[in-house]
Amino acid sequence: MIPTAGEPVVVDTPSGAVRGRVHADGDVVEFLGLRYARAARFATPVPEPAWAGVRDARTPAPQCPQLASRMDEVAGPSDAEALGQDEDCLTATVRAPRDAAPGDGLPVLVWIHGGAYVIGGASLSWYDTVRLVREGRVVTVSVGYRLGVLGWLRREGVSPGNLGLLDLAAALSWVRDHVSAFGGDPGSVTLVGESAGAHAIACLMGVPHLRPLFAGVILQSPQLGLGLASERAAARVAGFVDDALREVAGEGADPRTVDIATLLRAQKRAMVRHAGPGGMNSTPAFAPIAGVEPLIGVPVGDPWVAAAHAGHPMIIGTTADEANTFIRIAPPLRRLGEGPFGPLVDLASGYLTRRVFSAPADRLATRAAAAGTTVSTYRFTWRAPDSGLGACHAIDLPFLFGGREAWQQAPMLAGASWDDDVEPLGRAMRARWLAFAAGGAHRAREQRVR
Repeated sequence: MIPTAGEPVVVDTPSGAVRGRVHADGDVVEFLGLRYARAARFATPVPEPAWAGVRDARTPAPQCPQLASRMDEVAGPSDAEALGQDEDCLTATVRAPRDAAPGDGLPVLVWIHGGAYVIGGASLSWYDTVRLVREGRVVTVSVGYRLGVLGWLRREGVSPGNLGLLDLAAALSWVRDHVSAFGGDPGSVTLVGESAGAHAIACLMGVPHLRPLFAGVILQSPQLGLGLASERAAARVAGFVDDALREVAGEGADPRTVDIATLLRAQKRAMVRHAGPGGMNSTPAFAPIAGVEPLIGVPVGDPWVAAAHAGHPMIIGTTADEANTFIRIAPPLRRLGEGPFGPLVDLASGYLTRRVFSAPADRLATRAAAAGTTVSTYRFTWRAPDSGLGACHAIDLPFLFGGREAWQQAPMLAGASWDDDVEPLGRAMRARWLAFAAGGAHRAREQRVR
């Protein structure tokens, strides 16, 4: 019998039964909005308790509350508005082959989205993993985590900081305990992230007690050159948030209790102030903080030493023109680039690409290889003929996910043929990533045999 899109599918997990659905691609089933943990505002996550009955998992989860994004100027329209926003955002989407059964031991890919730690979401149609599931016979888990002030504020008596990383750690623990029910192998988990998602994975690699939760990593365009925030820098940003709250909500406004719209307005003002005159400070206002749980013992000065010695087999790379994306979405820089200062802007783009992305990625790869880790590196150089963006930041994502409907209107693909350009290179890229994940499954089996 040919499965019908939307047809319900029930799976029994260690926490309770969940009702998913057949994907529009009939060979894949999906379980949407699975809560892996709960957390009050500025509280550390706690595991989702078990439940009785069957919990529905057929509706995409909302995104973490966030400010408007300008990424549509590069990546095209998204379904972010339709998804909505909610502070209750510690959820995962699981997709698996329709015929997968508990105990099948399939490789697992965990997707961690990017967005500079302030935007994005696991449920966006951009990140539909159906092609990966179908072409590689894998289980995928896409996880959401807290962003911006909700995930990264560090202020005594209010928020400990690094809550977004603690969310991701909770998600990986959930994967370990639950993915077998969907046919996945908890000993063969490969983390895949882009931009801030890849940066977050590098952070997790530096935490010894979290390393057993995954077997390999794929880091796409990690902004490692931005390093980690210091506690002093985090305290400065917290002061900016306090000042902004007084401006928008009055004296005594408490970030723990103000409505989310007010908190986001304060976040925006704090980010503008942190960026400084002309927005020249490129370090993110809200990001992982060195020395704060779970990054205890990770230094600000050279934060990636521990990641280099984590021992996880690795694919790591960048695009050739990463910084072009940030120039396009920053109106003053875009205007400069379109005027007589265009050549200077191009030089600046190349410099920032090397400093923030390619050079530190190469250093991490070299260090990891020297430590005995299996490392593959790449540089994504494909460019659309009419985009003017070159091989910009995020250009690799349509090739990874292969969703024509979600990506075909992206300005960064202007002038390219989906069938002749994107599809062939995308298949090759997915095949490489999937072969790496399958290798992780073999390594996990070997370790169990030993």
